[in-house]
Amino acid sequence: MTVTDPNPAPPICVLHDGAAGNRRQALALAQALGGPVRELPLDADWLARTVAPRCPPGAGARLGPPFAELLAKPPALAIGCGRIAALATRLLKQAGSRSVQILDPRIDPRHWDVVITPEHDGLRGDNVITLIGSLHPIDDDWLGRARGDFPALGRLPGPRTAVLLGGRTRAVGFDRSAFEVLMSKLEFWLARDGGSVLLCGSRRTQKDIISVARERFSEMPGALWLDAGDGENIYPGALAWADRIIVSPDSVNMISEACATRAPVFIAEPDRATGRVRRFIASLEARGRVQAQTRDGGSIVAAEPLMELPRVVTELRARL
Repeated sequence: MTVTDPNPAPPICVLHDGAAGNRRQALALAQALGGPVRELPLDADWLARTVAPRCPPGAGARLGPPFAELLAKPPALAIGCGRIAALATRLLKQAGSRSVQILDPRIDPRHWDVVITPEHDGLRGDNVITLIGSLHPIDDDWLGRARGDFPALGRLPGPRTAVLLGGRTRAVGFDRSAFEVLMSKLEFWLARDGGSVLLCGSRRTQKDIISVARERFSEMPGALWLDAGDGENIYPGALAWADRIIVSPDSVNMISEACATRAPVFIAEPDRATGRVRRFIASLEARGRVQAQTRDGGSIVAAEPLMELPRVVTELRARL
């Protein structure tokens, strides 16, 4: 007699550390593959956070009780994004799951079935799939739904300029002075072209930038979202309705998502980026998909969307 497990493991389990960018990439890939998906944020202890993806003693118990239960009943496919998730997907591979790790795990990729990483990271190998930028769910259908969800943005005067703000990182010195330069160039565009602004911050946007942004935006037509006090985040609608997009140079995720639209993309102060992020921006500049924001620029010319997810899914299916 066959006994059916009353609590079977889902075919796909998504693992992440709670960071919005890591969660978005892993979920985008899992949902594109299709089938039931379980999402499991990891509750790593201090030792796991310190050494991951290397395995500390008792590693399976160091990522939280829900993960320990999952390890006893591993899913068919585990997808993780980020260094802590790399420890989880490594352990699940040892337990019998097929494992896919997004972003360079910083150790030999042989510990996973497939590693998916931005080409600007420089990681190569027989089981490595590279892509331009980051994974995300944005395509024509996604943008169409976003326009339906934010119809008021479509009634703002054009050209509509979306401004997507990240913040300062170790690799990118995007600070208040950089933001002031961005805004002065944008103000010239508005004086020349008219239109409106769709201004979006993020969790990493510094408080001093938010304060200045509110002050400068008060004299501009448009809509903004800088923190939870502004209500619903307009970011999806801003991408969907933008005639042109300005992005701060610190976020590979936001730049990748902006490039999935047909709007021209302008990078604010790109030379403030260093290392891998600067290489990524340079690769897009070489392809003609982005350009530096300049005072006299801002021409609105339709662009070919950059959508890497379908290609990655096709190659991943072939490998698995």
